[in-house]
Amino acid sequence: MSALAALATIGAIATFTASGAQASAANPYERGPAPTSASIEALRGPYAVSQTDVSPLGVTGFGGGTVYYPTSTADGTFGAVVISPGFTAYQSSISWLGPRLASQGFIVMTIDTLTTLDQPDSRGRQLLAALDYLTERSAVRTRIDSGRLGVMGHSMGGGGTLEAAKSRPSLQAAIALTGWNTDKSWPEIKTPALIVGADGDTVAPVATHSEPFYTSLPGSLDKAYLELNNATHFTPNSSNTTIAKYSISWLKRFIDNDSRYEQFLCPLPGPGPAIEEYRGNCPHTS
Repeated sequence: MSALAALATIGAIATFTASGAQASAANPYERGPAPTSASIEALRGPYAVSQTDVSPLGVTGFGGGTVYYPTSTADGTFGAVVISPGFTAYQSSISWLGPRLASQGFIVMTIDTLTTLDQPDSRGRQLLAALDYLTERSAVRTRIDSGRLGVMGHSMGGGGTLEAAKSRPSLQAAIALTGWNTDKSWPEIKTPALIVGADGDTVAPVATHSEPFYTSLPGSLDKAYLELNNATHFTPNSSNTTIAKYSISWLKRFIDNDSRYEQFLCPLPGPGPAIEEYRGNCPHTS
């Protein structure tokens, strides 16, 4: 190699290193490689995942659960998400989301509720109790950035997600999956919220649940309404690529402030085989 070529190579390496450092400094919460449609639709993301059980005997305010977390600590701390099941259900009904989200660079806890009959307001309090446990007492607390937290839930757990976001506006993201709640109006919420409905839902029909939830959210809020096509109330209980894709994108965009994921949310996705309808505000401002 000539001296000139060697200098050029060194210069290119220096430029690449500097640009990488600048990108990291611009957003210190970015985790993982640049995303693609394939990477967020995959069953697993770039992080190897470990898990640990949380006994209900060792916690207060919720019924125990399972924590899924990236095994490596090389990238520093991660945002955290707690997920509640629905009425009469256990954490096993939404357990598929644990490793799928954690492998994309989050610490995720799926919880059992104090009783399977708990209503949305109780589930909202339990989601927050579980977040407090994660950040203050859990074995993975040092791996969590306590300023980057979110909540999710299915059915009454989705209704509880809205309750939690209403009670704790410091949350960075909320996702309600075919949510159910007798309260249809949520103008108080300040947390970026993704409402997921299903066109065939007869338990929490979109016309009386997900749609009014979405339309009642403040117009200034970063919010979205995703209606799944050919889906039912119980679609979130099984591995689902569409739910995973947009949940990952929403959590990354708002918990990690990772603008690399904006491309999957804006411009708004159009209808297709998996999506009946998608509404939202673009570009996002949070």
